[in-house]
Amino acid sequence: MALEIERKFRVSGDGWKLLVGRTRRLRQAYLTKNGRLSIRVRIDGDVSGTLTIKAARSGLERHEYEYTIPLTDAEELMLQREGSIISKVRHIVPIDGLNWEIDVFDGENAGLVIAEIELDRADRTFEQPEWLGEEVTGDRRFYNADLAKHPYKSWAKGR
Repeated sequence: MALEIERKFRVSGDGWKLLVGRTRRLRQAYLTKNGRLSIRVRIDGDVSGTLTIKAARSGLERHEYEYTIPLTDAEELMLQREGSIISKVRHIVPIDGLNWEIDVFDGENAGLVIAEIELDRADRTFEQPEWLGEEVTGDRRFYNADLAKHPYKSWAKGR
């Protein structure tokens, strides 16, 4: 069982763009999401598929189980989704031995840019680059499963 410890931030500048080490296009959809569990199918580029199960916990930690699946299975599962498909470009920005994942959303979530960092423990300290904005770790609206049901474009005007 893997434990995911992740922090999320809005991105307020573009200084990260000069630091990008790797980029990839992701499409993902949620097969189910309830208060305890979410099941996601993801297609990385047009190359590989994964099925991910995340179990809710309090705080920054969640149990996460991820399995590689054939691309054709991932495409078929996308058709069984709840809500819309999340489409984004993920940029990996290495800083001080940690990798920031900068997600630039498009489609129904265009205009949203989120930085995530996975940590090995909840109390780990890390450098916060100047392009980080407000922390949104506890704000469910910024979780991909919620963005699939309530896209950014539908609520961003009041933000």
